[in-house]
Amino acid sequence: MEKHWWHKATIYQIYPKSFKDSNGDGVGDLKGIISKLDYLQKLGITAIWLSPVYQSPMDDNGYDISNYEAIADIFGDMSDMEELLEEAKARGIRIIMDLVVNHTSDEHAWFVEAHENPDSKYRDFYIWRDKPNELDSIFGGSAWEYDRKTGQYYLHFFSKKQPDLNWENPLLRQSVYDMMNRWIDKGISGFRMDVIDMIGKIPDRLISNNGPKLHDYLKEMHQKTLAGKDLLTVGETWGATPEIAKKYSSPAEKELSMVFQFEHIGLQHKPNASKWEYEKELNVPALKAISTNGRQNWNLVKAGIPFSGTIMICRACFLSGVTLTIIVKNQPRR
Repeated sequence: MEKHWWHKATIYQIYPKSFKDSNGDGVGDLKGIISKLDYLQKLGITAIWLSPVYQSPMDDNGYDISNYEAIADIFGDMSDMEELLEEAKARGIRIIMDLVVNHTSDEHAWFVEAHENPDSKYRDFYIWRDKPNELDSIFGGSAWEYDRKTGQYYLHFFSKKQPDLNWENPLLRQSVYDMMNRWIDKGISGFRMDVIDMIGKIPDRLISNNGPKLHDYLKEMHQKTLAGKDLLTVGETWGATPEIAKKYSSPAEKELSMVFQFEHIGLQHKPNASKWEYEKELNVPALKAISTNGRQNWNLVKAGIPFSGTIMICRACFLSGVTLTIIVKNQPRR
């Protein structure tokens, strides 16, 4: 199995708003994180997964990005981000950025131009239709929002202030890759990829995730941004079974390093209902079956196919001789 730094890493997630406030305004910030690097080093942390700090109107805790290459004022500025990278590196701590490229904020320059000028090249960066279909938003209600100015509906699987990006557009994809490469050039060590299994959506066929072009997009992303670099990529893949996770994380496929796999979390969700509707009782035999399947699939680690995301999978790391990767979340539930 090819060795990577993250095989032996201890990774700590920081949700910046609630981690450390350096200036007394009641909101955590980048300088606050910098002030705690010695403490994190003492804990044995070797990498930080940093929840979004990009410029954002904060409609969804920073997962609605209005500028991928600027820092939200509440957290500081780009000089603070560069200082964090430098100071963390000096202590042997890597920084993993949260990457949100399924959607942007409706305040992103791309969407503003798409809304104002239907003939702009940015119009096709998003998904517009004359009539909505039955797709629902994960946040409730229709996944389509009517734009009075242009007389069309745009797709948003999350908040109506988070229009979905159109990954079928090669110009959009290249713009994303260029942005990723600029962050890599700054010295980050990888990306945690938010709802990455949704970038292959085909709304006209009612496909919201795991679309037929998804793995083509991930292979292209790898080739254009990650190839030849020892970076960690972790995909948030709500729809992935352990079998699907193998494809994401197989070194031969050249897509992602590993994925979060959430099969166990959905056990109490009521079928064909929103995520907020759930059964009171847990199906324990089903949980045991998923746990067993996860342990069996972690034998793939020995063959160089690591993937992570659930308690039973992390526990099984020990059985496979791989050091446990710890991911601590202190983030509000979306």
